[in-house]
Amino acid sequence: MQAVMCAGAGQLYVEKQPKPDISAGMIRAKIAFGGICGSDLHYYQHGGFGQVRIKEPLALGHEVSGLVDAIGEGVEGRYIGERIAISPSRPCGHCRFCQMGLHNQCLTMRFYGSAMPFPHIQGAFCEYIMLHPYQVHPVADHVTLSEAALAEPLSVGLHAIQRAGSVVGANVLVTGCGPIGSLLIGALRRSGAATIVAADIADLPLTCASAMGADKVVNLATDPEGLSAYTADKGYFDVVFEASGSAPAFLNALNVVRARGVVVVVGVGAEVNIPLSQIVGKEIDVRGTFRFHQEFATAVRFLNDRLVDGRPVISGVQPVANVIAAFNMAGDKSKSLKVQIEFEH
Repeated sequence: MQAVMCAGAGQLYVEKQPKPDISAGMIRAKIAFGGICGSDLHYYQHGGFGQVRIKEPLALGHEVSGLVDAIGEGVEGRYIGERIAISPSRPCGHCRFCQMGLHNQCLTMRFYGSAMPFPHIQGAFCEYIMLHPYQVHPVADHVTLSEAALAEPLSVGLHAIQRAGSVVGANVLVTGCGPIGSLLIGALRRSGAATIVAADIADLPLTCASAMGADKVVNLATDPEGLSAYTADKGYFDVVFEASGSAPAFLNALNVVRARGVVVVVGVGAEVNIPLSQIVGKEIDVRGTFRFHQEFATAVRFLNDRLVDGRPVISGVQPVANVIAAFNMAGDKSKSLKVQIEFEH
């Protein structure tokens, strides 16, 4: 089978690997589509992110969909050819965080395509992959497998909303309207937010944000003071989701969130010197959000029922043979949002 591998910055290639044998209790899937995530881009462009570095060739990818190809002994309720979205989250189920229900914080998480542990956790950009039955989620007939591959980034947005708490009737700002920010906006619209303002520094993501349900968009490149009106009287927004990973965006979130409001940090980027006096004085809650687990099933149901329509987020699809072109396309944020790789299926 073919697998998309990365051995360091700029070292991306397609490699022939043995097709995995089916084993008892497992499901083998034939991958159809895989979305290129920000972490995949960091591996390709920089060889890693933060302190994480590729130390051995790594199969990339974790946003995938496909078809059931083989069923191991003892697996019930599945059939060959079933169209599925695939959760990349594989917690151990036994550590103290799993026992607390915090599966995304698992101490031995085996999340596809991650260089965090060593040996690395190989990813899902390959023609065939072995799955636990709990990773398999059926896709409705009217939903394409390309759309189904959006379940993973939508899950990230749903978990961020869980971290914020109830957003019913809330005034919300989302800064950074790439694929996760835009899908987050769709989830916020479904979750009962009253007003959603979206901010970015490019027109393309803001156009997508509008299509996903934002009430107002602000281009901070052409209108640097576009959010300044929201700083009056100790801030306006009940919740701010910072999805750009930008230090200035985070600091501005503290200015526009109301007293006792919540800032959820979704994007990971530069380190920030936090103005503690501002956080203390306005009693702001700053909350991190990391991956997801149980939200994946909800994301698939939202896509299946068209409660969230993610199609505006997909800006391009390339065959696996053009994987370098696909990654370069995904890296050009002025022209692309979610770029996907298509495998033969």
